[in-house]
Amino acid sequence: MIQLATYSATESALLEKAQWLMGFTLGEIARQLHINVPSDLKRDKGWVGNLIETALGAKAGSKPEQDFAHLKIELKTIPVDTQGMPLETTFVSLAPLTQNNGITWQTSHVRHKLQRVLWIPVEGTRTIPLATRRIGQPVLWSPTPEQERQLQQDWEELMESIVLGRLNEINATLGEVMQLRPKGRNNRSRAEAVNQFGEKTQSLPLGFYLRKTFTAEILHRFLQSQNEIKPL
Repeated sequence: MIQLATYSATESALLEKAQWLMGFTLGEIARQLHINVPSDLKRDKGWVGNLIETALGAKAGSKPEQDFAHLKIELKTIPVDTQGMPLETTFVSLAPLTQNNGITWQTSHVRHKLQRVLWIPVEGTRTIPLATRRIGQPVLWSPTPEQERQLQQDWEELMESIVLGRLNEINATLGEVMQLRPKGRNNRSRAEAVNQFGEKTQSLPLGFYLRKTFTAEILHRFLQSQNEIKPL
């Protein structure tokens, strides 16, 4: 019997715990942790992620570090459809709208978060009651050189728009695998920013998000590797 909500000293111990969750429903895990299941996610958008974080013993919460900082692993739950395809983009981190001169891809928060990710797919089809949605097979991932190149290229192009104050030109169509989108409680949320004249201004908070096509590729490659017939 795996002990949930406990510290994992090693990567293999964390992965074993994540693999143990596979096949359980969210309701079953919530009962083990004595956590109430909301009727839906309208007012509890982050409930699924919080449940998995609790189950796996993640400690970072809202801190600007990986969920398992001692292992340098970030945790991401990802809602998928019946074919295992991601249903949503994946939030990575807030974009620095000020004090961003000198930041490079190598020193960026986005790269830091994406160096090692434990993906936990969860049934996300809305017609399935929340409590009966099942947890899928975990994927422990680090970007390939090509994926890192794609991420770096998008990050550099998007950050250039921010640094040059071209916030009005930023929209969700920019970026091959990663995009910038508003990230706030509502459309009245504001953050300090700098306009194209170098003057302080106010903007919607922006966040970096991975596109569904990119996360679908991560999951697909993993399943493909699992199904490969290994030579004798």
